[in-house]
Amino acid sequence: MRWPLNTHRAGQRGFSLIEVMIVVAIIGIIAAIAFPSYQEHVRKGRRAGGMACLMQAAQQMERWYTTRLTYEGSPAAFACDSSTTPHYTVTRTAVAARTYTLRAAPQGAQESDTCGTLTINQRGARTPTTPGCW
Repeated sequence: MRWPLNTHRAGQRGFSLIEVMIVVAIIGIIAAIAFPSYQEHVRKGRRAGGMACLMQAAQQMERWYTTRLTYEGSPAAFACDSSTTPHYTVTRTAVAARTYTLRAAPQGAQESDTCGTLTINQRGARTPTTPGCW
């Protein structure tokens, strides 16, 4: 009786090194595409938090004006919620009796945001005017 030459090969199980390397390369390509997209999504979420804090500060300024008939003497800085505070600092940059400008400056990981510093004034004018920033 003659044994076939490849009987030992038919019983082998597992992956070859080339198959594993191909899978690793595919995962690397997918990660290279997905990670920057994820980072941009997180940046947009933080920006939304900064905008919400800025709008909240504008409402506080309007309440100040309603009770005192002037913006002067209003708070110079505004507190945001704990998830926004590490990424944006909201301050009053210019104030007069009937005008103000509020500024949300990115800090930490948010400094690389393409929109940069967000501002709003008593008329509701917002900057930057770049689409997608507000």
